[in-house]
Amino acid sequence: MQKITPHLWFDKEAKEAAEFYTSIFPQSKIKDTTTLHNTPSGTVDIVTIELLGQEFMLISAGPLFKFNEAISFMVSCDTQEEIDYYWERLSAVPEAEQCGWLKDKYGLSWQVSPTVLGEMMKNGTREQIDRVTQAFLPMKKFDIAALNRAYKGET
Repeated sequence: MQKITPHLWFDKEAKEAAEFYTSIFPQSKIKDTTTLHNTPSGTVDIVTIELLGQEFMLISAGPLFKFNEAISFMVSCDTQEEIDYYWERLSAVPEAEQCGWLKDKYGLSWQVSPTVLGEMMKNGTREQIDRVTQAFLPMKKFDIAALNRAYKGET
């Protein structure tokens, strides 16, 4: 059992969200579903899922809390095709898209980021990092080819 498990609060959609997320991420599954009755929120569903080896708990406990950008989940992608895959399936709020961030249909924020970007920021010179930063700031979905061009100083 992992030591820290993200716990996500939904109004009524925990079961639906569990099916949605496990359909997107490979090697994912719904591990358990429990229904609690007679709680202050009424009937509550608690669903445990695993996404790419990471366990999450989802709860349907009413409209008391909403997701916001203070919490997001980063998905590291090795290829543009992988970025495109997650972006197409997760992004549901176009006006929330910026610098690799998106919001799904439940209001949960995700960062779909190329692994090469982390390498560029870690290993680049100050000039390379500055060029890459200026290249990604106006992007919504990351473009690995454009980031590589910026890193190399190509226009």
